[in-house]
Amino acid sequence: MSHTILFVQPGARPETRTYCDYESVNECIESVCRSYEEYLKRRNPKKSTITYEISQLFDFIDRLKDICCLVYQKTTKTYAPFNKEWIKSKLYELLRGSAHSA
Repeated sequence: MSHTILFVQPGARPETRTYCDYESVNECIESVCRSYEEYLKRRNPKKSTITYEISQLFDFIDRLKDICCLVYQKTTKTYAPFNKEWIKSKLYELLRGSAHSA
C-alpha cells in the first residue's frame, strides 16, 4: 500500500488539469481503467455492453496532454514520479492479472 497521486491533463489548456489521490498504486491504476470506460460510455450511450482492447486504452492515454503519478516511497519518505509508460505497464499487469483470474 503506497499512497499514490494521479495527475491528469486531458487537454491543452491548463484549466483541464486535475488530480486524485489513492491509498495504493492498484487503486490508482483501476481508476484509470474506469475513466476510460466512462469515456466510452459517454461516447456510446446507446450501447448496453462496451468492450475494448488494451491497445485502445493505451491510445486513449497517449492522446492525453499529460498523465503521471507520484507514488510514496516508504524508505525515503518522498514521492517518486512515474510517467505514461509506467502507467501503461501497470495497466497491462492489472489487466493481464484480471484475464488470468477470469
